[in-house]
Amino acid sequence: MRFKYSITNPSQNEFDSLPRIPLRLCQGDKSIEAFGLVDSGATVNVLPYEIGIELGAVWDDSKAIIQLAGNLSNLSAMPFFATAEINDFAPVKLVFAWVKRANTPLILGQTNFFLEFDVCFYRAKLEFEIEPKSE
Repeated sequence: MRFKYSITNPSQNEFDSLPRIPLRLCQGDKSIEAFGLVDSGATVNVLPYEIGIELGAVWDDSKAIIQLAGNLSNLSAMPFFATAEINDFAPVKLVFAWVKRANTPLILGQTNFFLEFDVCFYRAKLEFEIEPKSE
């Protein structure tokens, strides 16, 4: 399924657009709709603090054992598991590094989004394609 690159702010132009997909994250009886940034350069999936709270998680500093890199290198993160529903694809279990910082983007990275989906970027067309992994 193909998606268009999107912008987060109407004042931005198409060159500022990024590959984001709408998805529903579920844990237990709670669910939330969000947009995830499909980032082939990210090693792990990253879950914003606010989304974890909305899904019923409780932050515990003693469980914040994941050390992140890049822009988030000064933050510790906790492992967080959720089921993701993307369009009509079968739900998949994703593992996230849940960070305790406001306004962090929801990032879909190599572990384990890119292990569950094949992704092809068509940057010149401002499009990208996602398909569930082939068995």
